[in-house]
Amino acid sequence: MACLSPPQLQKFQEDGFLVLEGFLSADECAAMRQRIGEIVAEMNVPAHCRTEFSTQEEEQIRAQGSTDYFLSSGDKIRFFFEKGVFDQKGNFLVSPEKSINKIGHALHAHDPVFKCITHSPKMQGLVRSLGFQIPVVVQSMYIFKQPHFGGEVSPHQDASFLYTEPLGRLLGVWLALEDATNQNGCLWFIPGSHTGGVSRRMVRNPAGSVPGTSFLGSEPIRDNSLFVPAPVPRGSLVLIHGEVVHKSEQNLSDHSRQAYTFHIMEAAGTTWSPDNWLQPTAELPFPPLYT
Repeated sequence: MACLSPPQLQKFQEDGFLVLEGFLSADECAAMRQRIGEIVAEMNVPAHCRTEFSTQEEEQIRAQGSTDYFLSSGDKIRFFFEKGVFDQKGNFLVSPEKSINKIGHALHAHDPVFKCITHSPKMQGLVRSLGFQIPVVVQSMYIFKQPHFGGEVSPHQDASFLYTEPLGRLLGVWLALEDATNQNGCLWFIPGSHTGGVSRRMVRNPAGSVPGTSFLGSEPIRDNSLFVPAPVPRGSLVLIHGEVVHKSEQNLSDHSRQAYTFHIMEAAGTTWSPDNWLQPTAELPFPPLYT
């Protein structure tokens, strides 16, 4: 089982993120990439469901917060696309496999390849070493970062979208299935930024409202010089504290930057906000990580 050493645990607690190289084998990375290729090849998304992904507040509300396709995706496998890849009628302007931004939000529950990785013994051992007692998986995503137009992800905190009371109960697990470099959009972090609370929240509006979500608070202007890059080779795992500020740049290179990521919540003594856009359902309660 993979376990954090005391120095690694201390660094994660200080910085709010931690890189673990070599967590996945080459075969595990290849298996996930092969499986996602099969899923994309079988993709059939009606034109009215072709939702663009964005982390910019106004675009997010317009493109995602007003669509049932996004808001009801928590217990399904659904497809989200880069900006500018559709015409006014929802037809693809570029090939579908090159236009997809991410797949979410329940690969961990519905696909055996991703379920196996998410609940692997080494993943369970890692999470146990972080002190989690009753971890549950709340969502998962496969992120593509397509060559030349994989979009930037603006500075944000994951807990803005997946809010818990108390804070500090959310953990992101980010697995590099290809090398993530400064050129193709690796993650960037502000070390230590997980100690200042959450500056804004995306909340679900009452049923029938348009748009379906809104933001409380605002994202402060961040000093760009505070960000440090976290380039990692294929097979690396990056632990992400729910409140650490992070981002990624647009991919302007010839190489994609594919990653599988999921979020875990410590369920013991924690309240999942009823205002979060993502809610457990009867079809998919948040599954426990430990099996």
